[in-house]
Amino acid sequence: MNTSNQREEDLFDEARRLAGAEERQEFLERMCAGDAALRTRIDSLLDAEPEAEKFFSESGPALTLPPVTLHPTRGIEASMGAGVPTVTGEEPVGTRIGRYKLVQKIGEGGWGVVYLAEQEEPVRRRVALKIIKLGMETKSVIARFEAERQALAMMDHPNIARVFDAGATDRGPPYFVMELVRGVRITKYCDQHRLSIGARLDLFIQVCHAIQHAHQKGIIHGDIKPSNIMIAQQDGLPVPKVIDFGIAKATEARLTDRMLFTSYVQLIGTPAYMSPEQADVSGLDIDTRSDIYSLGVLLYELLTGKTPFESAELLEAGLDGMRRILREKEPARPSVRLTAMPRPELTKTAGDRQVEPHRLTALVQGDLDWIVMKALEKDRGRRYETANGLAMDIQRHLNNEPVMARPPSRFYRLEKLVRRNRGVFAAGGAVAAALVIGLGASTWMFLRERAAHHRAVDAEQQQARLRHEAEVREKISQAALFVSQERYAEADVLLNEITLSLPTVEGAAVLRAVAEWHALRLQWKQAAERLGLLLQVNQLDGLDVAALDYLRGGPVYIEAGDMNGYERFRQGAIARFSAAPCPFADRIVKISLLLPANDRLIDSLKPLGETTTQYLAEADQGGDVFSAAWRSVSLGLLEYRRGNYAKAADWCQRCLAYPGMVAPRTAAAQVILGMAYFRLGRDAEAQAELATGREIIERKYKNRMDVGGPVQGFWFDWALAQILLREGTALLETTPRSS
Repeated sequence: MNTSNQREEDLFDEARRLAGAEERQEFLERMCAGDAALRTRIDSLLDAEPEAEKFFSESGPALTLPPVTLHPTRGIEASMGAGVPTVTGEEPVGTRIGRYKLVQKIGEGGWGVVYLAEQEEPVRRRVALKIIKLGMETKSVIARFEAERQALAMMDHPNIARVFDAGATDRGPPYFVMELVRGVRITKYCDQHRLSIGARLDLFIQVCHAIQHAHQKGIIHGDIKPSNIMIAQQDGLPVPKVIDFGIAKATEARLTDRMLFTSYVQLIGTPAYMSPEQADVSGLDIDTRSDIYSLGVLLYELLTGKTPFESAELLEAGLDGMRRILREKEPARPSVRLTAMPRPELTKTAGDRQVEPHRLTALVQGDLDWIVMKALEKDRGRRYETANGLAMDIQRHLNNEPVMARPPSRFYRLEKLVRRNRGVFAAGGAVAAALVIGLGASTWMFLRERAAHHRAVDAEQQQARLRHEAEVREKISQAALFVSQERYAEADVLLNEITLSLPTVEGAAVLRAVAEWHALRLQWKQAAERLGLLLQVNQLDGLDVAALDYLRGGPVYIEAGDMNGYERFRQGAIARFSAAPCPFADRIVKISLLLPANDRLIDSLKPLGETTTQYLAEADQGGDVFSAAWRSVSLGLLEYRRGNYAKAADWCQRCLAYPGMVAPRTAAAQVILGMAYFRLGRDAEAQAELATGREIIERKYKNRMDVGGPVQGFWFDWALAQILLREGTALLETTPRSS
């Protein structure tokens, strides 16, 4: 689609969203200033829209493809019936092309027309037939058309429109026949049915899996937006269908023998959903992460009803201004965008999501903010590596698990500051360069010859390294897909084929999932191997996620019987988290003391113990009962290992006094309390506390263990409590008492 057509479409879409006539007129006068022809075309489309909607709402059920949307360049989406004028140069309705009879024009792009067609043999069905416009058979258009045809033919996924057939008309232009998608765009469907945030995220995850499938076939969609994701009803359930791979780009396979060329002055894509690298003039360095950005825009719109940058803002800025905005301007986080909305607009947006306005902002704030912003990173190296990685992070959010997305580091913010203020920093750099240029000139002459030799060697090594990294990345993506489909055994086999040495977020997520799968099957040795590797490569996640990984690791090493491994594990955990105060220090204290420790190790825990006490006080002040109770357990265990049994008992009693019960936490506190009572000579009370803790743990282990959650307790919380119970039982049964 060319830039002028795209601008006309975006202006039409933006104008039709404005409710008030005066507001709409003011918008069009501002945006169409000096272009009377453009204003006339958009006014005529706006005037025609109500009649089109009325006509299609009154059509008989056998002829209705619900509902319809009028577009200035694509015509009417998923529509049928008379009344759509035939433009000179199009195939007349009623024409037979191969086995297909054209029934109705239902869509139009810059270079192709889509018809509803009837197939009579070998099966009778209605299909969508896409064909080059008459007079549009240029080499570049045909090349792009053939790319779309081949791209779709390579894919087989329930959320991607299927290709049935392909060929050429009698006059030469190619066509292909694909599944007729009866539905409406995803954003309109969600608003019409007032879907909750959770339901919207479920649909979005399916879209991510479809795009992942395309990426694994070597295809970039290149134009992900709501109008290219239709929601169809199948067996009463909404099913997303990704359509229009018209600007798909091959990343691995060659899609056509003809040259697929885009003029340097032409933008391929839709501005509001376009990645920063797509906005560059060259457009030569686009990969699958461009689709990740567009998915981030779609997710932003599903949450807030708005795109990160409004079409009007981009169009008003002009071509160069639009590129600058997409490359340099940081969008507001979704929760901030919602907060800034006028009250009536926020009320309507929240109502479409079946939630109160203040509650909508709270639902989006936090995990969903960071997931969206990670997908929208200007630096594509900081986006999700795959569409499946994005889907997995959303699923983790829905499961109340820690997400991979995290705030950018201070160093990264500094780097962005330098990029935004290149002029200022360049001037400062020039002054500094002038001071050293004399010395540098002579040094450069000496190093120049030596560097030439090294460059050749480095280039060869770099090429080999990049090939290896690409192979590893592909296998990680495949393993991540297996994990999302709960095919853990196959993911485990793939991990055996990979040598992971560099930090990787998606690789860490796969290792974590496979390790938990082994642990839940009581395959402790295999779980320990995966978790050991996880702790090596998980250097990119935040402290919250890393601390949870250490919580998983402690019980696994002990249950695997690897005491040396556990000793190295807990020393490494203390070293990693002792450098600076951390809100999750209590997790490291707790996991480092699952077994008795020597005085040296206990002394090394002193900074983490002090930090835990500090954050416990803050949690109490803030009413965070959940965190305060867990921190009390950690401090009780620390005092017990120190031999301060009375203090240990006080901390455990404090934990049990908090409202709200998390079963494994309660059981662990009672076991530690029982051991402390026994050391204090209070045998009867010790037996009672231990018995209560044992009852809770045994009741849980009668059933099949699952991953769990924060409220009912994760599997590693239960494993921790069981390990402490074994120690407490042995203490009371084997420790002699003097008569």
